[in-house]
Amino acid sequence: MFEQLGLIGCGLMGGSFALALKKAGLVKRVVGYSKSPSTTDRARQLGVIDVEAPSALLAVAGADIVLVAVPVAATEATLKSIKHLVTPQMLVMDVGSTKADVAAAALRALRDQAGSFVPAHPIAGKEKSGVEHADADLFTGKQIVLTPTQQTTQAKLQQAREVWTALGARVISMPPEAHDAAFAAVSHLPHLLAFALLYSIAGQSYGQDYLSLAGPGFRDFSRIAASEPQMWRDIFLANQDELLEQSKRFQQALYAFEKAVKRGDAQALEGMIALASETRAQWRMGAWPALQTSAGQAPSAPPQP
Repeated sequence: MFEQLGLIGCGLMGGSFALALKKAGLVKRVVGYSKSPSTTDRARQLGVIDVEAPSALLAVAGADIVLVAVPVAATEATLKSIKHLVTPQMLVMDVGSTKADVAAAALRALRDQAGSFVPAHPIAGKEKSGVEHADADLFTGKQIVLTPTQQTTQAKLQQAREVWTALGARVISMPPEAHDAAFAAVSHLPHLLAFALLYSIAGQSYGQDYLSLAGPGFRDFSRIAASEPQMWRDIFLANQDELLEQSKRFQQALYAFEKAVKRGDAQALEGMIALASETRAQWRMGAWPALQTSAGQAPSAPPQP
């Protein structure tokens, strides 16, 4: 059991982690800090945290586990602000959706204490943000990707794995660069496309009329366009190289579909649709091999096309 969780960022992810630790009986006290005092106060009222801290540094004071749940662009400044209280005995993690930038920021900010930091990405969330939506079961059955830095100690990596496993999550590890390449394809690009589609429709004269006719298919496709703008702005900018590479590949595929439509090539069009449909069906059934080896480590890099 941990004596104290220092929670920096009392929103959906940070609040859910605190509640999950409490539910599992893994922490005695939670000290929380958020940039907005009203958020910290609300977190205390809801029982997410036990004590409000006036700064990130004071949230860390006396903690043996720390979670940094801030926008990825604020990670380095946050880690710098707490560096002087980070110890080799302390486990420090984040929950950002990009990892190469976070890993590099941790090395710059924490320096000789970087061994205590384990970058983490919970593949979990909700459409609605805020501590009001924090959920102790948010990570149950979900996948957690750990991306240790060059300085992360094996002891802290193992401790992080044990914590997330105790919360009911499935844990894998991979290098930060491999993480960002993979999630550019399966998370960041889909969000970009959903935002772009709604942006396109909103800019049309009859866009609102078209939306009034939209059904379940549009609802399912566009759901992620309701995500928090600031967070996704930061993710797109932080992982821009991998995102733009996936965008280029998507544009090539879209062009192939467009050419088939223009030519009236029913056979080519049906073949491409069938391949996409089969890929989706196999993914849903879990037919793809798990991205994990027997040692619990993911491949060092994604396969090349």
